[in-house]
Amino acid sequence: MTFEKIQLRWSLCRYDPNTGPPNHSPSSSAWIPASRGLPDDTRLARSRPVPAAADHPGWVTGPMPLLNKKPFSLLEPPKDLDPEQTVFQIRFTKEIFLDYQEYVKRLNLYRQRVWTCKVSGKSNLTFEEALVSEHQAMEKAQNLPTEIMAHVLRMTQYSTLGLIELVNKIYAALQEDVFEGIELHAKKDDAEAPCKILKILDSGDTKLYEVGWIRQGKSKTVINTSVVKATDLIRRRAPVSRNILKLLIRDSTSHSTLWIIHEHLAKKYGISMEPPNGIMYGEGLQKKGRKRHDCVTTEDGRKKSKKDEEHACVPIKYPIDDLLVSPAADDPALLKRPPLVTDFGIPRNSVGDLLMVWDFCLSFGRVLNLYPFSLADLENAICHKESNVLIVEIHSALFRLLIEDDGDYFTALQTNKRKSKLSSEKWAEYLSFFLEKTEIEELSCNSGAVRRGYYGLIDADIKLKILQELVEEAITTDSIREKLSERVEQQQALVATKREIARKEREEKNKNSKNENNDVVQDGNECVDEQGKGKEESDKRDISASKIERKLHLVRHLETEKAKLSIRASPLGKDRHYNRYWFFKREGRLFVESSDCKEWGYYNTKEELDVLMSSLNVKGIRERALKLQLEKFYNSISNALEKRLKEITHKTSLEEAVLRRSTRVRAQPRDSPSMAFLKYVNKWNEH
Repeated sequence: MTFEKIQLRWSLCRYDPNTGPPNHSPSSSAWIPASRGLPDDTRLARSRPVPAAADHPGWVTGPMPLLNKKPFSLLEPPKDLDPEQTVFQIRFTKEIFLDYQEYVKRLNLYRQRVWTCKVSGKSNLTFEEALVSEHQAMEKAQNLPTEIMAHVLRMTQYSTLGLIELVNKIYAALQEDVFEGIELHAKKDDAEAPCKILKILDSGDTKLYEVGWIRQGKSKTVINTSVVKATDLIRRRAPVSRNILKLLIRDSTSHSTLWIIHEHLAKKYGISMEPPNGIMYGEGLQKKGRKRHDCVTTEDGRKKSKKDEEHACVPIKYPIDDLLVSPAADDPALLKRPPLVTDFGIPRNSVGDLLMVWDFCLSFGRVLNLYPFSLADLENAICHKESNVLIVEIHSALFRLLIEDDGDYFTALQTNKRKSKLSSEKWAEYLSFFLEKTEIEELSCNSGAVRRGYYGLIDADIKLKILQELVEEAITTDSIREKLSERVEQQQALVATKREIARKEREEKNKNSKNENNDVVQDGNECVDEQGKGKEESDKRDISASKIERKLHLVRHLETEKAKLSIRASPLGKDRHYNRYWFFKREGRLFVESSDCKEWGYYNTKEELDVLMSSLNVKGIRERALKLQLEKFYNSISNALEKRLKEITHKTSLEEAVLRRSTRVRAQPRDSPSMAFLKYVNKWNEH
C-alpha cells in the first residue's frame, strides 16, 4: 500500500460531516440485518451519519447501468437524520429511504428488465444483472490475452483520433490483422476448428502460419500444431467487442491531445514512450474543425503538394503531456535536476510507512496522549536493536486507543481473558497478541520473537509494517472519527468566515464604485475649499489602506489556522516521470517518491529547492502544476529547510564536542544527538 493510498484512509478531503467518517464499515453495529416481513433487498437501520459513496465499499461505483439506454443516477443520502429514526436501505445500491412506499417504488424499478449494461451493451436486464454484467466485462478487459493487449495498446499509443474513431479503427484491425497469439478458426480436414497463431512464417509471396489446434473447453489447451495458408484462416468476429475496447483504452491511458498509455503498461508490453517525430513537431495535434496553415503554398494558393502537407506547421497549445514536450530553440535553459539524498537508516521502500506513522502520531497526538517527536527520532528508534522508550510509548498509546474503543481488539482480549488495563511493562504481550490475530503471515510469524522479548531484533521494515497495521486499526476508532468531525467543522467555520470577508469586500467595492459614479460637478460659482477637500481625501485613503491591511492580516490568519487543522498530507505534485513530491510542515525536508512507490529521497537545502524549480519545464502539464505549488509554498518550504539545516549544524557541533571529550572521559551513549530518542519523555501520558 503506497503512502498516498494510506493517507486517503483518514484524509479530510474525502470526509463529509453530513455523510459520516471515511471508510465507515458496513458491518458496523449501526446496520441491522433485514427484519422479518420486509423484502430481501431491505436493510432496516437506526439512522446514523451515512457514508459517502466514494468511501463506502458497498456503493455502486464505476460504470452505472443505463435505464432505457439513458444515464441513471443514484439518490443522494438523506441529511440531518435523527439518530433514532428508522430508515430503509437497498442492499445493492446502499440508497437510504425515509418513506417505505418510496423505497418499494425504487426497488420495483430495479427489478424490472429495463436496464442495459453500459460496458457490454446487453439489454433487457435487471439492475443487479446489469451490475454483474459490467463487473464481468471489466474483468474480461483486464484479463485479455497478452498478445491482444499489446496489439491494442500499440495502436492506441500517441493516436490523435477521438475515442469512437480509435475504437472502430482497432476493431476493424482486429478483424483483419493476423498476429502471433490471436485465436481464430482454420480449415482442418475439410472442417473448421479453433486454433491459435503460434508463429508467422516468411515464405515469399505465400503467407504461412504455424497454428496450434485448441481443444474446446475452458482450458483451451493446444493439442497439436500444423502449418496453414492464409486462405485457410477463417474470421468469424473480432476477439474483443467495441465496448471492451472502449473500457480498456480509458483505463490504460491518459488523454489530453493524444492517447498516451501508462508508463508501467508500456514497460510491461515493450511499447516505446518516445513520441513519433511528426508529433514532436506538432503534426496531428489540431482539433476537429481547426484549419491547418501551411508554411509554403503553391503558386495558385489553393493546391497543396504532398511535401507541403508533410511539413504543415501546426502550433502546439501548451501545456501538454510532459512526455511529449521537446526542447525548442527559443526555450529558456533548464538546470539539471539536483541528485536526491538517500541516507535513510531504513530500507528506502519503507520510507512511506515511516512518514505515515509519524504524521498520524503527530496529527492525533492529543487523542493518543502522545507527546510530539521528530521524524529522525522515530527512524533511529525503529533502527535501534533494543526496545526503547519511544517505541514503547507509541505502541502503548495505540493499544490504549484500541482498548478504550471497545472494538474488535478489545473483544478479542475479553474472549481470551486478557487484562484490558495496559501497562508499559506489558506492552510486548499486547503486541504479540495483536500479531497472533492478524491475517498477514509476514507479521504474525514475529509474534513469538516479540513475546520472548526480541522485538529489537526484528527487521526495521517489518517493525514499520506492524505500526502501519496498528495505525489502520486506530483510524477506525470512534475517538479518531470524532476528532475528524471536529476539525472538519472548524475548517468549515473558517472557510465561511473567509467567504464572508470576501463578500463584504465585494459589497464595499461596489458601494465605492457607485459613489464615484454619483459624484456631480459642483456649480462653478460655489466656493470650494480645495485645501480642506484634499486633506479629507488623504484621510479617506489612509483609512481605506488601514482597512485593507487589517483584512489581509485576517485572511492570512485564517489561512494559517486552516493549515493547522489540516490532517492530511497531500503531494505537492508530480514531475515529468510521475515522481511525487511531498512536504510536511513539521519536517524540514522535501521528499520525493518514485512513480512505482519503491524508492524515496529528499532535498534538504534551499539551494537544491531553487535548482529543482529551475529544472521544471512549464510546457508540461505535471511540471507546470508542480512548479506553481512550489512557488505558492516557497517561503514555508525554504524556511523549514534552513531551520532544519541550522539544527543539524548545531547537532553536528555537539557530536564533535562529545567525540573530543570521549578522548579524555568515557562518554555515555545517550550524550550523542543521534541517540536523543532514548531520552524521550511522553509529557502527555495521563496513565
